[in-house]
Amino acid sequence: MRFDTKIGIVVREDLAAWQKLNVTAFLASAVAGGEPETVGRPYEDGSGNEYLPMFRQPVLVYATDGEGLAGVRERAVARGLRVAVYTEELFKTGNDDDNRAAVRAVMEEDLRLVGLALYGPRNAVDRTTKGLPLHP
Repeated sequence: MRFDTKIGIVVREDLAAWQKLNVTAFLASAVAGGEPETVGRPYEDGSGNEYLPMFRQPVLVYATDGEGLAGVRERAVARGLRVAVYTEELFKTGNDDDNRAAVRAVMEEDLRLVGLALYGPRNAVDRTTKGLPLHP
């Protein structure tokens, strides 16, 4: 099935493995929370146990460096895509309020991005992530 929309997550390639996974999980939750139509229906196994719903479409995870992340963010904003950001400072915070304050304290050109998520029309997300390799 081909979707009209696309979910892309871009993670800075030099992070530790646990950081990459953590950033990816938080950014995926931003898309699910901010774009409810991306989430399908709950699952149920043959024994009747219910499970949480997941995205109804694939999520592509890309890798790049800090400069590449800044460029992706700029292109995404220019194209009007929905964007979630994860900055270096968020590794030091312990709650959602502090996370928002840490991002709010920095001007866009000074964000120390370690990851971001994009959601929007497939073609716009493809153009925004053009040339980025999928995360290994």
